[in-house]
Amino acid sequence: MRNVQLFSTDTDDGVVSVVAKTGPGEHRLIKQIPVGNAPRGGVKFTSTGRGFVCNTSQNTLSEIDAVALTEVRRIEVGHGPRGMAIVPGEKFLLVSNSGSDSVSIVDLELSVELRQVPTGRDPRHMGISSDGRWAYVCVWGAGYISKLDISALAHGEAEDVAEVARIDIDREAHPYSLNISPDGRRVFVANTQATYLTVIDVDTDEVHNVELGGIGGRAVTFSADGASALITVEAQSRVYVVDVETLDVLRHFPVGAGPRGLVLDKEDNTLYVTNFSRSTGAWMESGPQFGPNSLTMVDLDSAPLDRQEGSFRYEEVTVGFGPCSVVMFDLDTIPADERARRVEYVDAD
Repeated sequence: MRNVQLFSTDTDDGVVSVVAKTGPGEHRLIKQIPVGNAPRGGVKFTSTGRGFVCNTSQNTLSEIDAVALTEVRRIEVGHGPRGMAIVPGEKFLLVSNSGSDSVSIVDLELSVELRQVPTGRDPRHMGISSDGRWAYVCVWGAGYISKLDISALAHGEAEDVAEVARIDIDREAHPYSLNISPDGRRVFVANTQATYLTVIDVDTDEVHNVELGGIGGRAVTFSADGASALITVEAQSRVYVVDVETLDVLRHFPVGAGPRGLVLDKEDNTLYVTNFSRSTGAWMESGPQFGPNSLTMVDLDSAPLDRQEGSFRYEEVTVGFGPCSVVMFDLDTIPADERARRVEYVDAD
């Protein structure tokens, strides 16, 4: 039996819904963790099961425990925190403050904000290179990607983190979130108000646009083999598939209404997508008739990803109101000694 849990950030309810997954198609909602007001972005987990989520309307982060499934503490950051990323080494966390036009550096050992690095207007979601050298931040209000040199954090020197480049996309495109390809060569950017996906070459910062045909790009993930990027397009209630190497659009397929966050379970090739639309009676031709406040589950083995052919198999899981992001965490990845310590703590509590 697997020990996997899905964490849905439910903005309207102020909770993180936890769905246990024990096998393909075997899901049940086991807990809703109250956090702060208007949580946004996916929960970011350390290897030991410390999870963090932004409370956008309260200027805090909630830390949650993946074992106890409770809120542990809140950490004050800037105004309107929206997105975050854990720096390799897990000593620091970066937080984009949409209301402060800055990125907070949080010390995870002390659970305090150390400083804020200025960016442009209204930063949103971000990604960090696997070597811990660069952070790429979507600056939604100014239409570019802020590239931060964070290499000094490897030596604990938060004061030396600085913006080194602004990679222009378009002020009207509103870059919202991004993900770095598994090979580390390209950054894929979802734009909420442009009909295209933006791709940045890491070595040169050169920009390419990939036409998708509709606005509302929200999130990006990658296929299990790393060959394809999958992008949610909210206005069309679709996921698009793009070849990572050639940047050709391979296909698209319908999901639930208003898709935003997505995550792939690589073990059984199931894609989970949040249905953010607040309307009822969502419907797509030849697609799932799923309502709001749910996750669409897509069996990616049931149809080809590399061509517009066949229909996927779908399921639906109900979560809280306003699901904007979803992440997956495998409890079996927590080191055994840490799990034992957590279980003792939970039993004592």
